[in-house]
This record gives sequence, structure tokens and C-alpha cells, in this order.
Amino acid sequence: MRLLLLCCVAYASMFASAQAKPARCFTTDDGYFDCSFRATDRAGSFRLSAAGYPIYIIEVDRPGFAYGYINLGDRNVPLPGMYVRQKDDGACWANPETNTEICAW
Repeated sequence: MRLLLLCCVAYASMFASAQAKPARCFTTDDGYFDCSFRATDRAGSFRLSAAGYPIYIIEVDRPGFAYGYINLGDRNVPLPGMYVRQKDDGACWANPETNTEICAW
């Protein structure tokens, strides 16, 4: 019984962390907008979505470095280069090759 309870608690906490949360987003292309933030793994990867905007995806490759994608409905399109987590604002990931930034607060 105790094992079942522990499993249920663990499952509920995993499910709760995967839920989308309201956020304020910024992308170089779109500026500031209200969005939904959803963590997708324990490494810090996430998804940003909002009506009228593409879905932005940051997939952490290793601490501080990630690949970016936009979702165009039926496919994820990779963004060029690698994104680097910003030291002055950990909510922002910047791509030094393209001078673009994706942030969520």
C-alpha cells in the first residue's frame, strides 16, 4: 500500500511539472507576448506557445547550451546554430550566430 502511495505521489508530481504555466515571452522576431510555458524534461528544455505565434522549443543539449526549433503544425523546424543560456538573465537563451533570443519569465 505504501509503495502504491509513493508511486502515485511521484506520478502526480511529474504530471504537475509538465503542465503549461502562464508566462511572459520574448523572441527577437515576435517581441514580447503572453504565452504558455511547459517544461519538457529535467535538463531545462521547454516549449512556448501562444495563439497567433509559432511554438518555440528549446532542447537543452548540455548545461547552458541548447538547440532551438519552431513548430509549424506538423513538423519541428530546427533553428540555425546553438542557443546559449544567458548569465545575466537565466530565462533567456541567445544564439550568437544569428543574434536571436528566446526568453520566458
